Amino acid sequence: MTSDFNLSCVLFDLDGTLVDTAPDLIACLNIALTQHGFDKVASDSIKPFISFGAAAMINKSVTTDEITQNKILETMLALYQDNIAEHSEFFPGISETLQTIESLGLKWGIVTNKRERFTKPLIDAFQLNHRASCIISGDTTANSKPHPEPMLTACKQAEVKPEECVYIGDALHDIQAGKNSKMKTLAAIYGYLKPDDIPSNWEADALIESPEQLTSWITATCH
Repeated sequence: MTSDFNLSCVLFDLDGTLVDTAPDLIACLNIALTQHGFDKVASDSIKPFISFGAAAMINKSVTTDEITQNKILETMLALYQDNIAEHSEFFPGISETLQTIESLGLKWGIVTNKRERFTKPLIDAFQLNHRASCIISGDTTANSKPHPEPMLTACKQAEVKPEECVYIGDALHDIQAGKNSKMKTLAAIYGYLKPDDIPSNWEADALIESPEQLTSWITATCH
């Protein structure tokens, strides 16, 4: 990390970084699977694919034709929209991280590939919409991560420069998106990593093992 870095905004990925949404997503997936005649899947086998979207979760769960997969997807997303935050929670320590960011006078926001129809009610459920300086969903801009467009749009909303931002996410495309936007990047290795992920190869500025470590990184950067 360069000594001339002036942090003004912390940007978060949503699923697997800010909020543990796996319980609700996997519950809705399993209901959809059983409704279409398939067996339920184990949470641990599917959790690593959450960062890649519902279709990727379904593709990992069943081997079937595209029409059937699309039917499962439609059922799953309808269920999820109605049960967006039944069991989802902040990762332990995230509430304190957000409080620390705010107490330091920094801005923070969210850049996710999750569609706005799901992002907005989830953010509302956690009462974050008035605290976040920007919220960018997967369909807010023409391109999604790892393209820099959503990242740069977030900066415009928050009225900050990309060079003054740090982006934290739990997937390679998150780190690529941050780097493509000239931001500092942190890999949330407490999130939904795939077995073949090697975060040390992602070239992030740091590997973050817990929200507590994130809080320490932010505090140290500001002093």
